[in-house]
Amino acid sequence: QVQLVESGGGLVQAGGSLRLSCVASGKIFMIKVMGWYRQAPGKERELVAEITYNGVINYADSVKGRFTISRDTAKNTVTLQMNSLKPEDTALYYCNTKLAVIPGPYGYWGQGTQVTVSS
Repeated sequence: QVQLVESGGGLVQAGGSLRLSCVASGKIFMIKVMGWYRQAPGKERELVAEITYNGVINYADSVKGRFTISRDTAKNTVTLQMNSLKPEDTALYYCNTKLAVIPGPYGYWGQGTQVTVSS
């Protein structure tokens, strides 16, 4: 079992920045991937960014050049720095961990943190 606790969401104007953080606890030694997904109303949950245990990073095309994911293994945290935010980035953001390096929305989830970008 892995538990995830997110923080850092909020309301920001277009062009602004937010920083999301997620702390993992439990069987953290088994974690192979940490990342962020988001889900907007009426849409499917989609990958935002993820980072593997050996530092391989994958970003959604829609956030490349604007978002940066990083991981602090010693603190069991993953952070998403979001710059140049757009209204279409508005969604509920979920921290995710996987115990294997596989694509798709699998594994453990945080409770979600709301990000709202006003135009």
